[in-house]
Parts: sequence; structure tokens; C-alpha cells
Amino acid sequence: QVQLVESGGGLVQPGGSLRLSCAASGSVFSINAMGWYRQAPGSPRELVARITNRGSTNYEDSVKGRFTISRDNAKNTWYLQMNGLQPEDTAVYYCNALVLLSSLSSYEYTYWGQGAQVTVSS
Repeated sequence: QVQLVESGGGLVQPGGSLRLSCAASGSVFSINAMGWYRQAPGSPRELVARITNRGSTNYEDSVKGRFTISRDNAKNTWYLQMNGLQPEDTAVYYCNALVLLSSLSSYEYTYWGQGAQVTVSS
């Protein structure tokens, strides 16, 4: 099995910064893509940022220029640096990974972290 453990999050004032981390452990052969999603109350879960194993990134339009996703392949860990946080960024943030469990199969398994609350308020 594979587990994703998130850390970071919390309460921050508008304009502040937070950093989320997500570490994968277990039977990981490789991680093809790592991402961060968020879900605000009453809203669907949405993709915030994503990075592939080749380093390609994409961001949701509202966070471009403010959030940065990065990864440490050796540690199977990825990060979301969030700067210039605004109240509309308040949500539960979930990390996500597309994982290969074996070199014998190209099937990608999807795993989720437990979620981290980010609250932006004065």
C-alpha cells in the first residue's frame, strides 16, 4: 500500500505565506505526477497545481504567480509554496499522486493525502 502524509497548513492573514508538504511512503516504484487539489465548503474539489516526473507544471489560473509546486524525487516528497494568500484560497488542500507500483505494469494508481486546512483571515 501507499500512503500520502501531508503537513503544513494553518491560519494566516491575507497576504501571508504557507508551505504544504506531502510525503509518499510504501510500495512506490515511481510517481508519475504529483498534485495539489483544494475543496472549499459547498464547492467541488479543484486542481490547484500539478507537476509531472519530468518537471512539467500547470496551475489553476487564480494561483498563477502566487503558488509554486516543487518536488524532491529522492524523498518522494512534493511541496506547495503559497504566497500572497487571499481569503478565497481558504479550503482543505489535498495532495494527490499517480503512482506506479511495479516496473511490470504501467497502470497508474491514484492516492490522496488526508487533507490540510488552510484558512486565510484577518
